[in-house]
Amino acid sequence: MSTADLVSRLLEVEVSALCDADKSLPVLAPEIRALVPDVRMAGPAFTVVAEDDHLPVLSALAEAAAGDVLVIAANGHRRAVLGELFTTEARRRGLAGVVVDGWCRDLQGLRRIGLPVFSRGVSPMAGSTVARPPLRRPVQVGGVAAAPGDIVFGDDDGVVIAPPDRIAAALPGAEAIGRAERAILRAMAGGRGIHELTNWAEHVGRLDAGGESGLEFRVDA
Repeated sequence: MSTADLVSRLLEVEVSALCDADKSLPVLAPEIRALVPDVRMAGPAFTVVAEDDHLPVLSALAEAAAGDVLVIAANGHRRAVLGELFTTEARRRGLAGVVVDGWCRDLQGLRRIGLPVFSRGVSPMAGSTVARPPLRRPVQVGGVAAAPGDIVFGDDDGVVIAPPDRIAAALPGAEAIGRAERAILRAMAGGRGIHELTNWAEHVGRLDAGGESGLEFRVDA
């Protein structure tokens, strides 16, 4: 599957569905959250280290391609490395989004721009502009190893970063889960209860009897 096809299909599912399809996928620490609500992004990672210095982010913006997700490792440093100007440039260049294991600023501006931006939070204090670390190197973000070209998939629930083949392997299951959940929601909107739309009674009965079981949907998706 091409990267373009993978990204296109990911944007039609939720991160939670992908994580249900493969519960071993690497998920970033929950402290890294969407600063702009109601967004979804997917794309290949363009990695950079920015430790209290935002020149590396500006350098990355000069080289990142349309559709990339900028993945910034601050490595525990506390100064903002992304703000309104850099995010405007990321939008202008067609980036899919930005993930910062660190801090941003200009929150109102970021929300106006609307580009998906994920970070640990905001701080008004920026750092220096002199660092020249190499770009496109493996980094650690949110407790997850991220390599250039890994697929970054994020929405309001969180962010997954993994090699394309792992994401592609989980995608059909995520799509099936999404179809089933939409069918359940339609049935519930029509007045049916969630217990009758799953095997809940049989499931808990087997568990209480000491057996093995799994919760299943009972809908025509």
